[in-house]
Amino acid sequence: MSLCKILVAQGGGPTAVINQSLVGVVLEARRQHQVGLVYGARHGVRGIINEDFVDLTQETSHNLELVAQTPSSALGSTRDKPDAAYCHKMFKVLQAHGITHFFNIGGNDSSDTVRIISEEAARASYPLRCIHIPKTIDNDLVGNDHTPGFPSAARFVAQAFAGANLDNAALPGVYVGVVMGRHAGFLTAASALGKKFPDDGPHLIYLPERVFDLQQFLADVKATYERFGRCVIAVSEGIHDASGEPIAAQLAKDLERDAHGNVQLSGNGALADLLCEEIKEKLGIKRVRGDTFGYLQRSFIGCVSDVDQREAREVGEKAVQFAFNAGRDGSVAIKRSGYYSVDYELLPLTAVAGKTRVMEDEFIAASGTDVTDAFRLYLRPLLGSGLPDAFRLRPNPVAKVLNPE
Repeated sequence: MSLCKILVAQGGGPTAVINQSLVGVVLEARRQHQVGLVYGARHGVRGIINEDFVDLTQETSHNLELVAQTPSSALGSTRDKPDAAYCHKMFKVLQAHGITHFFNIGGNDSSDTVRIISEEAARASYPLRCIHIPKTIDNDLVGNDHTPGFPSAARFVAQAFAGANLDNAALPGVYVGVVMGRHAGFLTAASALGKKFPDDGPHLIYLPERVFDLQQFLADVKATYERFGRCVIAVSEGIHDASGEPIAAQLAKDLERDAHGNVQLSGNGALADLLCEEIKEKLGIKRVRGDTFGYLQRSFIGCVSDVDQREAREVGEKAVQFAFNAGRDGSVAIKRSGYYSVDYELLPLTAVAGKTRVMEDEFIAASGTDVTDAFRLYLRPLLGSGLPDAFRLRPNPVAKVLNPE
């Protein structure tokens, strides 16, 4: 009996824990007696088209473990979005190399690629097991309680806003932090976990699940500033008006587009700058500052959730176990049980591919500018252990001598 030949790829935006999934696949595959070779495709699906493979069978377990602890995509990634013709070429490469098991680690587009390849293999009666392994900081894969990569990015966002709040309290003004999330606001909502005291920021949170009205935004900022003498704001890059047009596109004259034709929202700082200008001009507040988190939250090496690491490794391991035991193709999904524990299921590829999850209504406050306790309970276990805490001086004022009240 000929031994199995495995190919694993990483796609889309890197995360802090995607290499845990890669190593989970490699080590679990090497434990299977049916497996002869484990290949990795460099730069995702583009590497498959180019037959740019590396032999991961020859990697030492020690070095794999070191790579597992390292953020970003060790094999490299791509933003290519394969269509049927692209996947047909990929399938021909898999056939030529005698690949028997294909594992693709990624988000929505990656799951759809696996679906197309699976259907291509079925039509050709070629024995190829296809498994999608979840990954995305946006947390927008349907069928999953959460996705690997999101908890670590959320931990970064929560801590970054905790720090921004401390800075803003020392030098009061308005602070706008723009967070990744075109359609799903989970990552922006994570900013709420940085709050400790009732008057802590973020005081306002704007998510793509709710329509954004610029005039209402300015009224919210004005009211908050008058109440606290300052205002910390978390904004999703994907906020839009009632017609669905991104606010960034409305406020800016020229914005570049990504490879998929979407307005480029990440990494250019435009939205933060534009909102800050609106606040300065319309409200007359002088101290207004903005940041765009951009790529910082994806692979920040000093801020990784231990829960995220563990689960990212396990989805890789379970993918291999499902591939050899479940007898069907599919997408690995994380399911929550109890206060906090998880199990893993293999969902049909059609249940996940090409679909987008957004934040559930129960997670968004009625005001539309905050999250609920249900969301805080949902997210807190995912952030992991060892979160830093912030403290305040206790007010013990000294009586004035020259200007007694």
